Amino acid sequence: MPTAMITGASRGLGAAVAAALAPTHSLMLAGRPSARLDAVAAQFGAATLTVDLAAADTIAGAVAAVDELDVLVHNAGVAFPGRVAESTIDEWRTSMEVNVIGAVALTLALLPGLRAVGGHVVFVNSGSGINASPGLASYSGSKFALRSFADSLRADEPSLRVTSVHPGRIATEMQQGLVAYEGGDYDPSRFLSPETVAGVIADAVLSPPDGHIHEVIVRPR
Repeated sequence: MPTAMITGASRGLGAAVAAALAPTHSLMLAGRPSARLDAVAAQFGAATLTVDLAAADTIAGAVAAVDELDVLVHNAGVAFPGRVAESTIDEWRTSMEVNVIGAVALTLALLPGLRAVGGHVVFVNSGSGINASPGLASYSGSKFALRSFADSLRADEPSLRVTSVHPGRIATEMQQGLVAYEGGDYDPSRFLSPETVAGVIADAVLSPPDGHIHEVIVRPR
């Protein structure tokens, strides 16, 4: 059975991606240790790896034992609601460290294992990585950078499949925080479900090997 590594799988979309890929893949869930991550791992018989995306210098050592990897799903990320004038340098720094630098460091560390099997790298991006979203200045900046890295990886590593997934707003805890910032009432029915977006990601991963899905855009109806 092929192996898939998922970051940010302790809840929300990451846990839904684990559920969507578990029937077809052996799972490795990468992230900071937590009871929630352990619970998802136990549910799907997955292994866990301690990976801190905010500490890029530690990432290569954390995944050194992974010599082959079929699928890498970059799902982990942070968002700080705030317009440009409200944002802080610390928020920009953390957004770039986790959403971009951590993802780059993890990809570079796993690149030999991905090359060994002609693997697939999936970046969970955002609509904010195509059109900047008001009230999400540092998040939008990081997602534009992540999209560029995905494009560069696709161009430079022709043996790999590289897919950027750009969902609209998803019913997650992160979304609750954004709605609170906007002063609205949180209604999950207004947004995409994590399971819907996870299904789109699984469809890209399971697409026949002669096809290469570069980008997927999915929005709430």
